[in-house]
Amino acid sequence: MIKYNLKMGVNNIADLLRKKIGSTKVKTSEEYLLSYSYDSTGIKKKPDIVAFPENESDISNILKIASKFKIPLTPRGGGLGYSGGSVPVEGGIVLAFSRMNRIIRFDEKNLLMEVEPGVITSKVIEVSESRGLFYPPDPASLKNSTIGGNVSENAGGPRCFKYGVTSDYVMAVEGFLMNGEKVKFGSYSIKDVSGYDIKKLIVGSEGTLIVLSKIILRVIPKPESRILIRVGFSSMRSGADFIMKIIRFNLSPSVLEFIDKTSLDAVNKYLQTEKDSSINSVVLLELDGGKEEIANKLNSLKQLASEFGINDIEIADNEDDMEELWSIRRNLSPAISSLKPKKINEDIAVPIGNVPDAIEYISGLADEYNINVVMFGHLGDGNIHTNVMIDPSNKREVENSKIVLDKIFKYVISVKGTISGEHGIGLSKKEFLGYQYSEREIEIFRKIKGVFDPENLLNPGKIF
Repeated sequence: MIKYNLKMGVNNIADLLRKKIGSTKVKTSEEYLLSYSYDSTGIKKKPDIVAFPENESDISNILKIASKFKIPLTPRGGGLGYSGGSVPVEGGIVLAFSRMNRIIRFDEKNLLMEVEPGVITSKVIEVSESRGLFYPPDPASLKNSTIGGNVSENAGGPRCFKYGVTSDYVMAVEGFLMNGEKVKFGSYSIKDVSGYDIKKLIVGSEGTLIVLSKIILRVIPKPESRILIRVGFSSMRSGADFIMKIIRFNLSPSVLEFIDKTSLDAVNKYLQTEKDSSINSVVLLELDGGKEEIANKLNSLKQLASEFGINDIEIADNEDDMEELWSIRRNLSPAISSLKPKKINEDIAVPIGNVPDAIEYISGLADEYNINVVMFGHLGDGNIHTNVMIDPSNKREVENSKIVLDKIFKYVISVKGTISGEHGIGLSKKEFLGYQYSEREIEIFRKIKGVFDPENLLNPGKIF
């Protein structure tokens, strides 16, 4: 329920907001409330008001009103999260950043760019590449997700194996506390040890600490060239083992992705492409750098593949062919959604040496409990996207899925892994946070939250 003074009422709060930031930036109609009530989890809770700030002044004014009347506020980017992070579970105001979508400044001299949180990720990548530079983080949702959302969840993507995740490219952040006071953390310098690294704390905090208004990103020189390689395997274990060999072989691929048989079958059906029944897993590798460097690495890769007895190798060295190969990975989420009415999307991560065993363990659970579990993801850094597919009307599947997920999370913690590699805790994994952290450790999280947001109004109900 909304926490504001009931004497004010929703309409009066909306009127106050309209007077402060403009009538076109505040919506209370049913279609807007429904449109901003859910994310990719399918969890739904309608807000009472949707506000569209266009500048920092708007953000500050909205926060001051929300703080004064004790109204919960939920920041929202593209609304594509898989953990319920942008669902307004306590109603109140959704702060939608679709109108704060400008690249403020591109500093080629210092390899920096200043962006607003509503900028679409692909736009950052495209603008960088148009200047001969490179912004590596590339989550699967890059054509629709926002930089603000990426920062809030510390998004990764296929290139994270070589280049790292969003936090590795955030130089500084600016934003507002819940009371409307502006703060900034980090700097425009590559090295900075002046005080606590609060910027790192903000990145991945799921919108629970501050409301972002500006993000300073670093970019790097664009690699001279790249090629994409698809390798097929007769079993899932052999594909996972091959990835471990690639890592130890020191080929430093920019992408090292794994796709299981169920995923392949689903995406081939979804894209209406032919499938090879002998292929039970696929590894996608991207090599980038100088042309001579790539040629040497490709020769090493072929040698390694021959030692594995692999003959099914496809190489793409132009944009069209690479895009065709990438379409397999980019379309996995919608493709597997057709397998069952409900997809429980988890993103566990384990130490890289445990990846093959983890794949086998999860496959064994799927067989034991007769549950459809689809696996793919960034196995190069141990991040396994584990999708449990069920029919909610089937009580057996529902109960077995709970058992399977519980066992998966306990297994992950037993091998020193994490219950979330990049999707965040949000709503969907709150009950499992205690598997990874002690009560004392979670209490420290709560105290940190209290320093930034003592009234617990900013994205409440998430993480703990």
